[in-house]
Amino acid sequence: MLRSFIGRKKARPFGQDNIAFESTLFTLSTDVPRPMERRVDERVMPMLRVAKVTPKDGGEVLVRVRNLSAGGLMAELSQNLEVGTEVSVEINSQNIPSTVVWTRDGCAGFKFEQNIDLGEMLAGRKPRHGHRPRPPRLRVDCKANLKVGSTYYSVGVKDISLGGIKVEPVDDYCLGEKVVIVVESLKPIKGEVRWYSDRKAGIVFDKPLEFGELAEWIGKRLEMASLKASVKRPTPPKG
Repeated sequence: MLRSFIGRKKARPFGQDNIAFESTLFTLSTDVPRPMERRVDERVMPMLRVAKVTPKDGGEVLVRVRNLSAGGLMAELSQNLEVGTEVSVEINSQNIPSTVVWTRDGCAGFKFEQNIDLGEMLAGRKPRHGHRPRPPRLRVDCKANLKVGSTYYSVGVKDISLGGIKVEPVDDYCLGEKVVIVVESLKPIKGEVRWYSDRKAGIVFDKPLEFGELAEWIGKRLEMASLKASVKRPTPPKG
C-alpha cells in the first residue's frame, strides 16, 4: 500500500487539501532525514508540502518539507533557526513538538518528540478530530484594505496562509462575495468570502500565494518586530 502512495506522481496546487504530498519524499524509518547532496529541482519546489514551525520563544516560520519520516523531517527554511531550538511543527493540521537537530545550507532537520503515524500521513486522511487538512495559517496583526463591490473596508488581518486570510470587521452581506484585498507590502489579491461570524470573515484566494512571496513577507515583519523590540528595550543602569 505504501509503495502505491510513494509511486504516485500527480501534483496538486497549494491551497487544496493534502497539498502535493506526492512531491515530498517520505522515508520509511524513524530516523531524522539527513542533508542530501543533490538539491531539489526548481520545478519540484512549488509542489513540496508546506508546514509552519513555531519556536517556543515566539515567531512563526514557513518551511517546505523535502523529506518526512516517522521520527522527523528535513525542510527548506525561510528564516534561520539554531540547533537545539524547541519548536512546534504544524503539518497536515497536526502540531508536533520537535527540536532542531541540524542545519545546513538553508535546510534544517527536526526531530519529533514522538513518532508520528506515517501511514496515516501518506494516506492524507482526515485527522481524528474531524478537521480537513489545510495550509498552515500564520498569525499576524496588520492592516489591509478590502474591496467588496463598490464598498471599501479598512480591516485588521488576524491570520494568513498561502490559500486564504481572516479579517475583521466586515458586514454579513459580504458572505459569498468576490473581493480584492490589499495587505501591507503585498500585491492586491482576488478572492471570495467563504465564511462569516461575529464581523469576522474568511477569504479564500482565487490563486494561492507563492511560498517565497509569503515567506519573505513574514520574514520582513519579524525583522521589523525585532527592531522595534530592541528600540523599546530599556538601557540597564550603569554601575
